[in-house]
Amino acid sequence: MALDLVPLWALILAFAVFMYVLLDGFDLGIGVLFPFAPDAASRELMLRSVAPIWDFNETWLVLGGIGLFAVFPLAFAIVIPAVYFPILFMLIGLIFRGVAFEFRHLSERRQDWDRAFVAGSIIATFSQGIVLGTFVQGLPVEGRAYVGGSLGWCTPFAILTGLGLIAGYGLLGACWLVLKTDGELQQWARRKARYFAIGVAAFVVMVSVWTPLLQPQIRERWFGGPQLLWLWPVPLITLALFVLLWRSLAGERHVTPFLAALGIFGMAYLGLGISIFPMVVPYTFDLWQAAATPKSQAFLMIGTMFLLPIVLGYTVYSYWVFRGKVTAGNGYH
Repeated sequence: MALDLVPLWALILAFAVFMYVLLDGFDLGIGVLFPFAPDAASRELMLRSVAPIWDFNETWLVLGGIGLFAVFPLAFAIVIPAVYFPILFMLIGLIFRGVAFEFRHLSERRQDWDRAFVAGSIIATFSQGIVLGTFVQGLPVEGRAYVGGSLGWCTPFAILTGLGLIAGYGLLGACWLVLKTDGELQQWARRKARYFAIGVAAFVVMVSVWTPLLQPQIRERWFGGPQLLWLWPVPLITLALFVLLWRSLAGERHVTPFLAALGIFGMAYLGLGISIFPMVVPYTFDLWQAAATPKSQAFLMIGTMFLLPIVLGYTVYSYWVFRGKVTAGNGYH
């Protein structure tokens, strides 16, 4: 009997997307916070806090996208046309942001590059939220093809999800600054983190109420059947993490706010997985229906088993090397 690799592939791709959201989340969050920084010196410190690590965070996005294309080709063929424009905007935003990040310190027109950095960060974040919201609300499918329009992603739920992700990445960015900086900038980041925490909490409540009304599968998964008692710890743990985040921001802790924010994202991601599993094209095709042939999965797994530890290893090593507080005069450029 052949080994079923579909669950393993689903776990690998879910892990890749989750790593991207966490790592590039606070990175993009710096761009969301950037225009509100107290002064020019603070903006320089904000950029220095992510300068050594920002450019390889997108590796996880590439891994997730290529993995979806190779292992779940039917899902790729349906989902990508549905969110073609948001993905295009996201890529344009990431390009503007990356170019601005590298060129601003070389140019005499630094303010223009700063605007490009901010615009790219916000556009990329909002577009990712649009993709997520469109995915969760479900796609119109006939046969094996997407039959919605090119603007099918432009719905109230998707737009609110985009705004919610801006708040979420802003929270991660602010908590990252609490971890990486000291003094006035850290205190400023604590205040901003509280504002974004309120926004994220409101968004979580909105999604928790809206999605069960939006999709019967989600409503049945969370509010019906014997699994109810097993799933309710998820919102309770999420609430506890919000309380921990709020208290740690009010105190003098440096690491706890960032860990709590990561935990909130982790619980939200877990809740999403619980809501839609095993669907990969909500709510039409499951993982097995959309998967490539077993031989293709096995062939791709050989390379992935070499690649994944390398990517994970240099990620961990880079964050370890550049650990500690960021100070003025000690930067990447």
